[in-house]
Amino acid sequence: MLLVASVRGDVANYLSDLFGVYIALILIHVLASFAFSFGLRPGYSRWLDMVLNFLREVCDPYLRIFRRIIPSVGMMDFSPIIAIVVLGVLSTVIVSLVRG
Repeated sequence: MLLVASVRGDVANYLSDLFGVYIALILIHVLASFAFSFGLRPGYSRWLDMVLNFLREVCDPYLRIFRRIIPSVGMMDFSPIIAIVVLGVLSTVIVSLVRG
């Protein structure tokens, strides 16, 4: 039984870290979009373009779900905030279910 509890704890920690990394990626995506909307983008850089494309491809499918539901208010898009809150709640529920 001790081995099973250890494995469940390891899986729960992995899932918690996975949710944390995804939330961090969403925050970086939002901050980069916010900065670039004010014209803070440097000249063309291949590595920066690759990083931004990666963030867009990883984060936009999840954020698109909330953008369909929550309309933008002027220039403000509140869907990432709601998406992060939902992801945090899902993380808490799933990790607690795995830990038992």
